[in-house]
Amino acid sequence: MKTFVICLVLTVVPVLACSECVILLHGLARTDKSMSKLEQKLQAENFFTVNVDYPSRDYPIEYLAEMYIPPALKECPSGVKISFVTHSLGGILVRQYLDNHKIENLNRVVMLGPPNQGSEVVDKLGNMPGFELINGQAGLQLGTGVASVPSKLGQPDFEVGIIAGTNSINLILSLLIPGDDDGKVSVERTKLQGMNDHIELPVSHPFLMKDDAAIDQVINFLKFGAFAREQLSH
Repeated sequence: MKTFVICLVLTVVPVLACSECVILLHGLARTDKSMSKLEQKLQAENFFTVNVDYPSRDYPIEYLAEMYIPPALKECPSGVKISFVTHSLGGILVRQYLDNHKIENLNRVVMLGPPNQGSEVVDKLGNMPGFELINGQAGLQLGTGVASVPSKLGQPDFEVGIIAGTNSINLILSLLIPGDDDGKVSVERTKLQGMNDHIELPVSHPFLMKDDAAIDQVINFLKFGAFAREQLSH
């Protein structure tokens, strides 16, 4: 887990002037490096960042949420607001954690390509040899059936904005997904009842967290609680 402080330091009293800590959670079979570009952009906007590296393929969702989110919270400066920016599975970890715990100073959550209602890809391929080896126990929990963890989680009682991708670089997987999709998750299944905002961008699932337009929208939601819709037509 890496933490960085890019905050203004007041000259008379050495108090950090940044007012928000953003915890970054990568997706399935990725590492914290996949969130590095997004992290750097957040730092440039004077956010304190905690970029979590967790073994997404080694444990189920419930374990990952309980083991890796609390240490990240402790890395945030005392008293500041806390937000999350997640990619794919990372969003489900946040939902899992907040279903069982309350963060008093929680501000906002931005999810990139989250399988909030599961993914048909897991339904179709989950029983194939090698699927669990590649995607782990957490991967098997991301379907839409009875074993789906996302489908069992409650509605958010926090501010959440969701960015869905509409471009696929995996046309074979897209054949398994009804409607518009990003190659892993359909636009419809990224949605969450009770969400504050939802937008679609022409980006594929693996690149959502690296896309400049997506990063700009993340920052806008963190600052204002809404996406910048005027930018979507450009």
